[in-house]
Parts: sequence; C-alpha cells; structure tokens
Amino acid sequence: MSLVIQAAIVDLDGTMVDTLGDFEVALNHTMADLDLPPITRALVERTVGKGSEHLIRSVLAHQLAQPEANASSCVTVDTLYEPAWQRYQHHYLRCNGQHSDVYPGVVEGLQALQAAGIRLACLTNKPVSFAQPLLQAKGLAGFFDHVFGGDSFERKKPDPLPLLKTCEALGTAVGNTLMVGDSSNDAQAAHAAACPLVLVTYGYNHGRPIQETPAAAWLDSLAQLPAWLQTGRG
Repeated sequence: MSLVIQAAIVDLDGTMVDTLGDFEVALNHTMADLDLPPITRALVERTVGKGSEHLIRSVLAHQLAQPEANASSCVTVDTLYEPAWQRYQHHYLRCNGQHSDVYPGVVEGLQALQAAGIRLACLTNKPVSFAQPLLQAKGLAGFFDHVFGGDSFERKKPDPLPLLKTCEALGTAVGNTLMVGDSSNDAQAAHAAACPLVLVTYGYNHGRPIQETPAAAWLDSLAQLPAWLQTGRG
C-alpha cells in the first residue's frame, strides 16, 4: 500500500544536526562547576535523546560513580540536579550551535520536501529555547511551520502525545504524517501514535544499531527521502 504523506515531523539532534560537540562542551563545563570529572563523548552519545532532565541525571549518576569523583555520601543525583541544570542551561545557551554541524543531505532533503508541498514541523526533546536558536543558527528554521521542544507538551517522546499534538498543529491525520528520526525513542513515539516512520542510520540510538528498530525505511541521508516517497513504498 502506498504512503500518502501530507506532512513530516522531523527530529533535530542526530537527525538534522550533529550536536554531540555542543553537549560535550556544555556538560564538561557543568561538571567542572560541580567539581566532578569530565565526561566522554561516548557517554553523551549513549544518553542523549530523552530530554535534558534524563541527560543530566544520567550523566550525574555516571560521574558520581567514578573513583575520581571523591564525592561525599551526602552528595547525590537529587542534591546536584538543580545546580547542574542551572549551570547546564547557562553553558549550553552560550555554546549552542558552535560545536555542531548540519548533516550532509539535510538541506537538500528539506528543500525537496518543501517543494513537493509537504508541510514540515520539527519535534525534539531538546528544550524549545535551545532548539529554535540552533535551527536559526544552522539556516534550517525557515523550513518549519512549527518547532516544538521537550517542554512544549506535558510529556516527551517516546510518549506519543507530542506527535499527536504536532499533527493537530499541522492539521494532518497521523496516518498521513511521516515521523523522521534517528532513534528507538522516535520509533516508539511514532508506533504508539500510528505515524509512518523513517529512521536515519547516522544518528544517536543509545549505542544500538538503528536497524534493530522497526521502521518503513532506514536511510543514509535525508536527501534520499523524497525519492523514497515517490516510489510509493509503504
């Protein structure tokens, strides 16, 4: 059966922009402020994608468990979370987009979708105050009718609510709205919302091969998406 796609919901981190450098810099400045050891890029790649609260809590738990942390027993993730969140916001907003790059094929893919009359929305678990400036800085903001972040709705992906609300904003049925992402997080939300799903192969999937995650297609570039849609695969 052919897919009839009227709109696409596109994830941000790991799908359109490689932001690991921004995360690494902001988190390492945050760890330094808290007298905790520096993090590795590999840790960021495993933990990013489920929202800033999950990222910070995961990183704090990992760093407090390191022998070099020298943390007292009264120092916990809960006691450090609020100051960590405040420092992380400060550092991330200062470096947002400076250590990140748009993936090859993203602009071409978005241009072709827009030219085909497909409405576009960006849906990310990144706070919207981080997402909007990043899209602007990378020249991608003009492609999207709507930009929603992890704090735009009551729940984040992998809950289906953000996808359902984004479909409402776009004015399209879920079955005619394609979710484009890079992780099982995006996939769980799309499956629960009954949105068709395409995943890119180059993003962040919590350390697991993305091909393990069911999808209509796994693409090496967003530039391949318009041609894939034209084949009528579904």
